[in-house]
Amino acid sequence: MSSSKLHLPADDSVLLLLTHSNLATFSSDIRVSKQTSVEALKEKLWRKTGTAVASMCLQLRDDTGAMIADLDQDDATLASYSPYDGYRLHIIDLDPSSVTSGGWLEDTSLVDKYKISDEAYNKLDTNFRKFKEKMALKNPASDDKEQSDKHMEELCANIKVGDRCEVEPGAKRGTVKFVGRAEALGRGFWVGIQYDEPLGKHDGMVKGIRFFECPQGHGAIVRPEKVKIGDYPERDPFEEEEI
Repeated sequence: MSSSKLHLPADDSVLLLLTHSNLATFSSDIRVSKQTSVEALKEKLWRKTGTAVASMCLQLRDDTGAMIADLDQDDATLASYSPYDGYRLHIIDLDPSSVTSGGWLEDTSLVDKYKISDEAYNKLDTNFRKFKEKMALKNPASDDKEQSDKHMEELCANIKVGDRCEVEPGAKRGTVKFVGRAEALGRGFWVGIQYDEPLGKHDGMVKGIRFFECPQGHGAIVRPEKVKIGDYPERDPFEEEEI
């Protein structure tokens, strides 16, 4: 008589970094089975972030931040999107009245979530902290990117919509119309400008996304280090002419 053997499935879980569209300082990680449905995953993330399942969109990105896929099929499993350890789940909150709207709810300790001590976390064979340290040894440039993001965020703290400014190169003058992250343009922070003169490239719409409104050819979106805030009146076009 032949006997059947019980084969236990191999560990199919994956360790993912979490980021949130409304919480600039939020960073966490989650280990989850690849057989988990997108709907069940959203339920888990609701408990960690406070974003309602019905208002939640998920994006899967690789460890460089490049877009892999929108997780737009609630009945699909995570495995169908081929995630790997170190990939990032970016949570987008579509509810304009959400408690996280505007980024003001940065104290994520107010959200009910699983807690583990640093001592117990460090004893785990695999955790995201260890993975991140390992990747940093392979790719020192990742630390430089984090420092760059932090520097840009500090610069943006002193820039607000409505400020007058000069933009390098060329000391072009204008008014700040947008300040914040713009994933479609690249990682980090950006500043949208309406130039006084038609020195820009658009009307505040870039890659099909409306960041602000201004006359065509007066709009630009630049990095914050190129923006100098001050009392800059519009230039008189005749001020440099000889009399």
